[in-house]
Formats: sequence, C-alpha cells, structure tokens
Amino acid sequence: MAADRTAPHGPLSGVRVVELAGIGPGPFAAMLLADLGADVVRVDRPGGQGLGIDPAHDLTNRGKRSVVVDLKDPDGPARVLDLAARADVLVEGYRPGVAERLGVGPEACHARNPALVYGRMTGWGQSGPLADRAGHDIGYIAITGALHLIGDPDRPPAVPANLLGDYAGGSLYLVVGVLAALQHARVTGTGQVVDAAIVDGTAHLSAMIHAMLAADAWQDRRGANLLDGGCPFYGTYETADGRHIAVGALEQQFYDEFMTLLGLPELAPARHDPARWGELRVAVAARFKSRTRDEWTAVFDGSDACVAPVLSLREAPHHPHLAARATFTDHGGITQPAPAPRFSATPTAVRGAPALPGADTATVARDWDVPQLTGPRPSTDQPRNPQRKASS
Repeated sequence: MAADRTAPHGPLSGVRVVELAGIGPGPFAAMLLADLGADVVRVDRPGGQGLGIDPAHDLTNRGKRSVVVDLKDPDGPARVLDLAARADVLVEGYRPGVAERLGVGPEACHARNPALVYGRMTGWGQSGPLADRAGHDIGYIAITGALHLIGDPDRPPAVPANLLGDYAGGSLYLVVGVLAALQHARVTGTGQVVDAAIVDGTAHLSAMIHAMLAADAWQDRRGANLLDGGCPFYGTYETADGRHIAVGALEQQFYDEFMTLLGLPELAPARHDPARWGELRVAVAARFKSRTRDEWTAVFDGSDACVAPVLSLREAPHHPHLAARATFTDHGGITQPAPAPRFSATPTAVRGAPALPGADTATVARDWDVPQLTGPRPSTDQPRNPQRKASS
C-alpha cells in the first residue's frame, strides 16, 4: 500500500503547497517541502515535461500528489487559482512574466488568497538585463565567479554537475525564503512574493571567499588557495587502482597524523613553506599511487587525519557511516537519499513514491475541497475560502 502523503509527518505537516510543474530547482525545492511534511500538489501539464525520464523514477516528485491542468485551456487558470485559494505556498519556475500571461501570477493569486506565499524560482531573477534570457546552471554559476573557483589551474573550470547552482544556490534559497515568508504570513496574515534567483544564491554562498579575498588571504585564480586544491594537504589523489582519496588535513594536529600514517613524517615541515608545496605534493601523490583506494582507507580508518575515499554514487549508500545513519533509504525499489535534516520531535520520512501525472486528481479535489478539479467549474468564480486564517 502506498504511503499516505497527507498523514501528519514532519515539521511542515498541515502546510499546503501548490507546485506549477517545471524542471530542475523548482521541483527539488518542492520535494524538500514535501520531505518536511508539507502536502505538495504538483500541477502537471498535459503531456508532461518531455525530459525522457520515467515519472516513476523522478525522485524530485516523491511524496507529492499530482493533478493535470492545461493552463492554456479556458478553465485552466481558474482551476489553479482554486488550489491557490486553499494553499499556504505556491512555487513556480517560469521565465518572468509567463505566470502572469497564463493568468496565475502573484496578483491573480493574492486576489484569491492574500496570505499566500508566492515562490518564484529562476536562474537570472525577476529583473535585470538577463531576466528574460534562457539559461542553465553552468551559465548562472559562471557569472557569479563560483565556477572560476573550481578545477585545476592549467585546465578549464570543472563542472560540478548542477548541484552548486540549481540546488544549492537555487532550491535551498527558495526554501529558506518560502519558510521565512510563511512565518511572516502566519504572524501578519499577509503573503508576499519570494524572488529566488540562482545567481543571487550562488553569489551569497561565496561570502566567506569574498571576505578572504578582501583580506588578501585568497588569490583570484584557481588552484592557488587553501580550499581550492592549491595546497597539497587539501585535495584529491589517485590511488594504485585508478580510484581516488580525498585529503582535508588542514589543522596542524590533523596534518601531523596524516603525514605519519602516510609514511612521510620527514616532509611534514614543508607545510609551512609554500615554496616546498610542489615537492610535498609530488611525494604525497607518489605514496597514494603505491596502494589501492581501499587499502589507504584501511590505513586511515579510525584516525583524525581527515582522509576519506572518493566513492561513486552507487558505492555511497554502502559506506558504513552512511548506512548506520540511514542517510540513504530504499523506497519503492529505488535507493535514494533520505530526507534531511533530522528533527527530534517531528521526524521525517519518504512518504510516497514519485507522483505520476494526474494520478491524484480525485483525492486532491476531495481533500482540498476543490470539486471543480474533476468536473466543470461553476459559471462564477467566487472564492470558497479566500483566506485561510493566519496563526500567530
């Protein structure tokens, strides 16, 4: 039996979220809200997103429910507004102005529900010269300086999948903004628009680096700094089997333990002389090439040398620490990351398999008291519940 997505579970239990279907950071943000216990209803478009991904495996839709609405149909916008009238949060990821043209922009939604938190997820933001341009994660992080930080100094910047921009600089900032605005709405009864731009969030993530740059403690080039692989005791090394080990022995006591276990205690003083870092790096690399990744993992096991094996996606769930914490979970035959973070009083869990487009129309119509989702709408468009009472 499928898990009950509406059952109380998690700190956001009782919060209703409408997600206008999109791709990337918007769905991930809505997934996080669902993981935290919110009742997330995804409004899918007829025909789906066209990404070629089996909806049954799209984990960003786990724990949600789905209805299908054609916003280009004459009744489509009104059906979404009916849902917005009963929601606490709405999330959309269209280009600026698209939601307004479709009739489901902030003004139309707030006319039905003044307390609604309207979350907007874009790459460039709602304003600025690039606001109307197409884009993807790599371009957003490129102009913030973040991409420039990553990779070897003699090679082009390395591409960090779409984790840094879409999800860290985008989804997580949207969720923070939505939760802050939700608190404000519950205190004041007034909703607002949250403009979450990937360029803003990614730039914000680099605050510490900018502080170091201002203090002349960071060079504005790759592979020349403490935390970007520039120093030989903070980086990755290849092992005898072609795999890799990650080293983060920054503090003196951890570095000393690292050098002892690695078998190079005589070179430890090179730490304090950047002119010798090249020599140190060559020696460390040679040592790591003498054994396999798993052999080195055993050498450093139980130590404070700050050394870890670089695991693949399929290996990670089996790491003893992650297995002990149940960092990954199996649900519906799919191994997937478990909800995070963790709560002592309101624990979370994966509450349902990925929502299949349109599969939950009848139950959403019943639970949200929106019968027009499953039949013709009334001729008038009067709100049945224009504002859910805000709690203090």
